Amino acid sequence: MEVWLRTWAILWKDILIEVRTKGTFNAMAFFAALILFIFSFAIGPDFDLLRRIAAGLLWVGITFTGLLALARTYHSEELAGGLEALLLYPGEPRAIFLGKLVGNLAVLLLVEVILYPVAAVLFHMDLTGKILPVAGIAFLGTLGFSVIGTFYAALTLHLRAREVMLPLLVLPLLVPVLLGAVSATAALVDPAAAGGVAGWVRLLIAFDVLYFVVCTWTFPVLLER
Repeated sequence: MEVWLRTWAILWKDILIEVRTKGTFNAMAFFAALILFIFSFAIGPDFDLLRRIAAGLLWVGITFTGLLALARTYHSEELAGGLEALLLYPGEPRAIFLGKLVGNLAVLLLVEVILYPVAAVLFHMDLTGKILPVAGIAFLGTLGFSVIGTFYAALTLHLRAREVMLPLLVLPLLVPVLLGAVSATAALVDPAAAGGVAGWVRLLIAFDVLYFVVCTWTFPVLLER
């Protein structure tokens, strides 16, 4: 119970900061939509091609936007020395990871609520009767992304070149998650896509569980360093 109370306290703090500033979410949503607009204009009016590659373009936008969010995961603690204060406070240090994880996950999912309708219009994706399955895949893909990103954002917190190191460390580990998310989304929205959805969903679940367990249990060791 203490872990969840501390997790909620950290999450609520970040929510209040974001509500007061409002800059981060608005910038992320605009950046993500801009990426999709650029892809759409670059490819042109080839509707069949747009439908075939829509899932990949969508997750490219989510990935780049997510990296922006991850880079700011511990920004407020870094400015005020809050991370050291959190570590001195008695309690389970894993709550720091869980609070930041839920915060990153929530922000990215909110951005995707805006991004998916934009992608459906620009890339002529037919989401009729597929909203719930697509939303489930988006959640699984974003969960794996957030777990790895939140962990490595802490790992690179005190590095001088962290803006460069964070993507270099995170992206290779995200390959299975992105592969599963893109392939499962494509199988749903593009009738011509080869392969089924179930296998990719199982892959997403497996890596989400693996990453969550490993990152959660090793996070206290990371903080000690």
